[in-house]
Amino acid sequence: MKKKILTLALGVTLLAVGGCSQGEADANTEASEEPLVVYLNDFDEMIEPLFEEATGHDIEIVSGNGAEVQSRIEAEKGNPNWDVVWMDGQAAFARWDNEGVLLNDLDVDNLANLNELGKSLLPESKSYVATGAHAASVIVYNTNEISAADAPKSWNDLTNANLENLVGMADPAVAAPAYPFVSWFFEDLGMDGGKQYFTDLFANGAKVYPKNPNIAEALLNGDIQAAALQESNAYGLKAKGEPIEVVWPEEGAPASVRYLGINKESEKVEIAKEFINFLLEKETQTEMVAAGSEGYFSPTVTGVEDLADRPENAKLLISDAALAAENEAEVKEWFADQSVE
Repeated sequence: MKKKILTLALGVTLLAVGGCSQGEADANTEASEEPLVVYLNDFDEMIEPLFEEATGHDIEIVSGNGAEVQSRIEAEKGNPNWDVVWMDGQAAFARWDNEGVLLNDLDVDNLANLNELGKSLLPESKSYVATGAHAASVIVYNTNEISAADAPKSWNDLTNANLENLVGMADPAVAAPAYPFVSWFFEDLGMDGGKQYFTDLFANGAKVYPKNPNIAEALLNGDIQAAALQESNAYGLKAKGEPIEVVWPEEGAPASVRYLGINKESEKVEIAKEFINFLLEKETQTEMVAAGSEGYFSPTVTGVEDLADRPENAKLLISDAALAAENEAEVKEWFADQSVE
């Protein structure tokens, strides 16, 4: 009997308990291993069966948004319950690296599979590795409300008077990709310049929603007409035939990098390394790219085809992980202090 543990949401664990004797239970415990516990914010439905089929190891998925995953890891610092964390957000991983949370010098064979993007995103400590990068936000607009001629074409256009009270964005303190989005502006423009850009945006009536799906809903119900929306959500709407158009600004779109790392306190380091190797296989990343809306990302493994939906001039702007981590508390506190919806 294979013991199966599946966590569908943070703090909610379903444990299958069979009606067997104590002797049978002891035998089953000896015959099976404790599952590898993975905290993540995406791909929760597909990765579990793929990994278990490929390796024979049980895996327990704990899924939540970026804020939930980070809060849980912070709360468990004295007694961590996770083995691997895999989520959006270069700042979080740089911070965990600095705090000594992650296992350094990852020695996994499939680092050799990394393409140029993957190699460029590997930190000197080798304590976390990228599985992909996507636009934390692109510009989208409702084609029933805005013509192509009047549509915003740059990030500055979102502050134009014709979009007063009609623009939305995700909360950088809640949505995993939202902080990588805003952190680019603070890196590119400096702290004062970043604050000025978003001050102008909020002065124009921009609305902040908890997560990207909330933005998508607002675009369709008329609450807003344009938005900074995560790439996967944007192309997901188009794939469904919704009246949405996607704009890649000429200057580029700030990127969110999906990283994974191993808890240095884990007792399942070797299986955790197998999980990393699994995610850095060409076959695995090919299946991930084909996984519907979640598959909108630039792969980090050699030989995996890049996205077909992006225009040729699409450019990802990847903020420096260490700087994003350094500025994170100040930026998020500043956003929390703004009087926005």
